[in-house]
Amino acid sequence: MQDRPTHRNITAEEGMRDIGTEQLPAISDDRDPRPTHAHASGHAEGPLGAIREDDSPVPPVSRGRGGLWLGLIVVAIVAVLIYAGIHSRHKNEDALKTSTDAGATPVVMVTHPSAGATDAAEVVLPANVTAFVDTPIYARTSGYLRHWYFDIGTRVQKGALLAVIETPELDQQVSQAEADVKTAESNLQIAQTTSARWQKLLQKNAVSRQEADQNESNVTAAQSALSAQQANLKRTQQLQNFERVYAPFSGVITARNVDTGSLIEAGQNTTQKELFHLAASDRLRVFVPVPEVYQSAVHDGARVPITLDAFPNEHFYGTLARTSRAVDPLSRTLNVEVDVDNTTGKLLPGAYAFVHFALPAELQALRVPANTLLFRSKGMQVGVVENGRVSLRSVKIGHDFGATVEITEGLKATDEIVVDPSDSLESGDMVRVDSPRVTGSTAESSNAGDKKAAQ
Repeated sequence: MQDRPTHRNITAEEGMRDIGTEQLPAISDDRDPRPTHAHASGHAEGPLGAIREDDSPVPPVSRGRGGLWLGLIVVAIVAVLIYAGIHSRHKNEDALKTSTDAGATPVVMVTHPSAGATDAAEVVLPANVTAFVDTPIYARTSGYLRHWYFDIGTRVQKGALLAVIETPELDQQVSQAEADVKTAESNLQIAQTTSARWQKLLQKNAVSRQEADQNESNVTAAQSALSAQQANLKRTQQLQNFERVYAPFSGVITARNVDTGSLIEAGQNTTQKELFHLAASDRLRVFVPVPEVYQSAVHDGARVPITLDAFPNEHFYGTLARTSRAVDPLSRTLNVEVDVDNTTGKLLPGAYAFVHFALPAELQALRVPANTLLFRSKGMQVGVVENGRVSLRSVKIGHDFGATVEITEGLKATDEIVVDPSDSLESGDMVRVDSPRVTGSTAESSNAGDKKAAQ
C-alpha cells in the first residue's frame, strides 16, 4: 500500500507560535471535551481536526493561555499603580498633619536656672541726702526788717548776726514795763513804812492788832506786785533782744526769704514767714528706705559705698549709723541712716544718691531671668517644660538683682524654664522647644551661630 502524503491543519495555537508565542505545556480542557472520531481513511482527528501521520490524536492545547497571562500582568501593573497612589496620598496626609500640628503648637524658648553666687551680692537702693542739721530761722518778734547781713551760699559761724528787726511798739512796751516796775517799788516802800509805824503803835497799844496785821499784809502784796512787774519787764526785754537775729549753729545760708523793709509778723495767730534757712553740711545724713526682705542684712556700723549721678566715676563711703527699728506699714520699708563725712563740701544736701549694700546670697538659691516670672493670683510662678508640656510652679523670691532674681524655693538646676511666657499660658499646654538659651551675650552669639548653621 502506497504511502499517502500527510496533510496537517494549521491550528490557532500553532499560528500564535509562529509569531513568537511560547509553547505552553498541554493541559486538559475539561470544559466540553469532544470524543475523536475515526475517519474512513483510518486517521484520527483531534479536537481541532489535527491528524497525525501515525493516525494518533494530537494532544489538546488551551486556546486562552497567552491572553490569561497578559491580563494578569496588566492587573498587576494597575494594582501597583493604585497602591503607589494610595501610599503617596497617605504619606502626604501624614506630612500635612505633622506640619499642621507643629504649626498649632506654640514655640517657646527655654533657659536653665544658674547657681547662686557664693560671694556677697550687691543691691543698689535710692537714697536722699540731707544736711546733718537743717533749720529754718523765724522771727520771734514783730516789726520791720532793718537790715540783713548774709546772703545764700554764705558760710556763717555760730552766733553771727544775720539780721536786725525794728520794733517800735515793743520798745514802748519795754518803757512801760520799766515804769510799772518803778511804781511797784514805790508802793512797796510806802507799804513797808506804814507797816513799821503801825508796829510801833501796837507796842504802845495805841492801835489794834488787826490794823497792824493788815498793814503788814499790804507789804507782802506790794512785794508780789513788784515781782510781777519785774517779770513783765524781763519778758519785754527778751522780746526786744529778738530784734537781732543770730545764727544758732555754724553752717551755710541756703535760703533768704526777706529783704530790707519787709514786714515781720510773729505770733500764734499769724502765718509766720521764714527769714533764713541754715544747713550744717560738713557732715551729711543719707536716708535709705530698705525693703523688708533685706532688713536682716542691715547692721549698724557697716561701711557702705555711695554713688551719685553727678559723679559717675567716684565712690563715697559712709557709716550705717542707725535704723528706725520699725517697718513702715505703708511702704514696707525700713528707714536706714548713713552718715557721710563732707568736710570738702563736694556733696550737697538734697542730692539724689544710690547706696550699695552688700547682702550675702544664699548658697542653695538659684537665679533666673526676670522675664521668666508670671504674676498670677496664686503668687509668683514660672513655666517649666516637662515632656513637651508646661507645668506652672510657684516659686519664692529671695533677692531681686534687676535683670535676674534669686529663687529660694520651687526650682531645680535641671529645669527648663519658659522665657517670656504668654499671659495665657496654663499647666498642661503643649509646647515645642526651639533651642535652649542662656542669658547674656553668650546666648546671643549661640543663637546667631545656630541660625547661620541652619541657613
